[in-house]
Amino acid sequence: MSVMKKILSTAAIAAAFTGSAAQAEDMRIALVVKALGIGFFEAAAKGAEEAAAELGDVEIIYTGPTDTTAEGQIEVINSLIAQGVDAIAISANDPDAVAPALARAMQRGITVISWDSGVAEEGRQMHLNPSSNPLIGNMIIKLAADHLPDGGQVAVLSASATATNQNIWIEEMNKVMGNYPGIEVVATVYGDDLADKSYREAQGLMQSYPDLDAIIAPTSVGIVAAAQAVADAGKAGEINVTGLGLPSEMAGAIESGASQSFAIWNPIDLGYSATMIAHALATGEATAEPGASIPMGRMGEVTLDDTNSGAMADPFVYDASNIADFVNIF
Repeated sequence: MSVMKKILSTAAIAAAFTGSAAQAEDMRIALVVKALGIGFFEAAAKGAEEAAAELGDVEIIYTGPTDTTAEGQIEVINSLIAQGVDAIAISANDPDAVAPALARAMQRGITVISWDSGVAEEGRQMHLNPSSNPLIGNMIIKLAADHLPDGGQVAVLSASATATNQNIWIEEMNKVMGNYPGIEVVATVYGDDLADKSYREAQGLMQSYPDLDAIIAPTSVGIVAAAQAVADAGKAGEINVTGLGLPSEMAGAIESGASQSFAIWNPIDLGYSATMIAHALATGEATAEPGASIPMGRMGEVTLDDTNSGAMADPFVYDASNIADFVNIF
């Protein structure tokens, strides 16, 4: 081999090692969602990528099971532990079932936070609520009551029976029912964040309660399925479907009259904030402890309570007057 070839070869090898080292320095943050293929979480992943680009030294691993089960998430968590990721930010299907696997991740030095749907305290360092739970609970019943001045029957179509966030919001809703006289919650059913099951549950509600006035679905999958079921039954304008949904997925329901209004925080901001928090904790820039303020980039800071939980922002109401401004965003 000529001297020049040897020099070039040595340079190429050195460059390869240098590139590998640079790549290895990137922090790997896994965004673990309830299930893949859900618009809300895909929007959150977009926000996570925005945060990674802003930070400049982060690789996002967007992952989750194919269906909304704790077992599926545990398999994903175990895989991430084996990969040696730097941080896991999870929206949990079951707060208790996933906690032992996440505790093992923390024992391996992996930063763990939950966001959107929480994890038992022993399984994470902190939790980011998308908004204040009391505000969300009040909002979802208010959205129905605002269109029922004389009262009426409402039913709740939730995600899974073990979904942390759904259960807390419904509990908070029940606490303020006295503020909405004449509103009767006749049933709570679960669609497991599956479009077909949620559709069937909405059909069942309409059949079981012929005087039903509203369906509250605090889940982006359930609200779309319920609106479609109401429209297909020819009851748009008669039964109001409301709750939490995405503008891009609910525009048709608003136009048809199957939904008068709904609310949501920006999932892009939620994924962005979760990534910023995970990075701050993993680098030691911040510590998760009661009273701590943790930076969230453009979203400001989140202040932790006694359970190491904090809220990102208030929910925002979408209706016919403003939905067109958001359908191409998320």
